[in-house]
Amino acid sequence: MTKNDLLECHKRIKPFIHNTPVLTSTQINKITGAEIYFKCDNFQKMGAFKMRGATNAILQLSDDQKKRGVVTHSSGNFAQALSLAASSIGVKAYIVMPSTATEIKKTAVKGYLGELIECEPNLKAREINAKKIEQSKGATFIHPSNDNNVILGQGTACKELLEDYNDLEYVLTPVGGGGLIAGSALAAKFFGNKCKVIGAEPFEADDAYRSLKSGKIETNITTNTIADGLKTQLGDKNFPIIQDEVHSIIRITEIEIIQSMRIIWERLKIICEPSCALPLAAVLKNKDFFKAKKLGIIISGGNVDLNNLPF
Repeated sequence: MTKNDLLECHKRIKPFIHNTPVLTSTQINKITGAEIYFKCDNFQKMGAFKMRGATNAILQLSDDQKKRGVVTHSSGNFAQALSLAASSIGVKAYIVMPSTATEIKKTAVKGYLGELIECEPNLKAREINAKKIEQSKGATFIHPSNDNNVILGQGTACKELLEDYNDLEYVLTPVGGGGLIAGSALAAKFFGNKCKVIGAEPFEADDAYRSLKSGKIETNITTNTIADGLKTQLGDKNFPIIQDEVHSIIRITEIEIIQSMRIIWERLKIICEPSCALPLAAVLKNKDFFKAKKLGIIISGGNVDLNNLPF
């Protein structure tokens, strides 16, 4: 994927997305010792960065494919993103979600006119149900993170951030399926000024950290994390980008996630999901490394179950 691919992608999706705000906090800067710029994609349409990739993937389909609709499997944010992106473009969306997905995300999918199909909470069940819809409806499957058009779309958040602040030394993102960090790494390569990308991942779902160490895609041994958006794993399209372009991945404990999430709520005065709190937690955990550096952090989403907060 080239710089021009990312430029064309951003131009394509601009009518369908928000250029989200960047916030700063003097108090957070004092706490961390760094200068941090928070790219707030919790203010994106449907409340997360995934609107970007979903929109780009649908817009790249042929007219015939659009008529037959799209299908995905997702625990939440990509489910909502594909539903809203599809309805905005006039395309039918079939959404396979695990029965354990939060009610707020199920309700949102229906509100965005996606057709919800619930399944057992495991990857095999998700894939089987999505495949059935592909075969019976002729719908095009769009993967939440392991799709080049999705990766390019997700990279536009970092591109926007670097257009506003082109002297950032590092951009930090959460790592789940790998689409955001891969797209951000491409944006940093093409639009940054020696800017490097660092990922933050839960110890309880650290497949990306272990994959970088072993040189092959690892699976999650456990997914017992509050960061429900990061329970997925890398794919064969985003992993090579991560290998080539990502500086490192920092692992975060559950307590550190909650502490960081609380700081964001209290100091930035915004709602963010547990998954979004990991990059700040990584800075707090490595103050010596990040001291006096100029950082960007992608706040990836704000779809929180307010009945189930960790504090």
